[in-house]
Amino acid sequence: MPSFVRSSTPPSAAHGAGGPSEADLLGFVRRTAADATLVSSLPLDPEGRTWIRLDGPGGSEAWLISWPPGAGTGWHDHGGSHGAFATAAGSLTEQSLAAQLPTEGWTLLELADGVDRERQLTEGSGRAFGPHHVHQVFNASSQQHAISVHAYYPPLPMMRRYSRSGPVLRLEQVELPEEWA
Repeated sequence: MPSFVRSSTPPSAAHGAGGPSEADLLGFVRRTAADATLVSSLPLDPEGRTWIRLDGPGGSEAWLISWPPGAGTGWHDHGGSHGAFATAAGSLTEQSLAAQLPTEGWTLLELADGVDRERQLTEGSGRAFGPHHVHQVFNASSQQHAISVHAYYPPLPMMRRYSRSGPVLRLEQVELPEEWA
């Protein structure tokens, strides 16, 4: 999967010891998604996602990511970090769980009825989420790339990847930051 790394975001204000809030991150991703020059600088690949690493506010980790038609993340969490993302071009679908899952001590969970949520994030829309958020994001278009901006605080210590079959969620893999560099 090709990647491109560049740090190029506007300077951000310093934050307290707690780092940027979800609202701070949401404001950042929305402003950055509206930066047409930055968004147009992201190379698009028809075969896979591409990305540029950005300087997020207050020491957060941020990314500009392209999504070719049909690309997605699969079910995952953000290792205890809170975050936000906004769509800069195209449309993304987010499927998430409206339940706080335990972060340790399990490999298989059966989800209760009514925990599934789905939302469309069209150009200019975004959302913030807390540290226990489990979701998958994908570009459902068969023809158009999507581009989004993501920010996480603290910087991602890990990502847990899950498989899902009906109500059953299974922990499949734990990825560490050095695996995404």
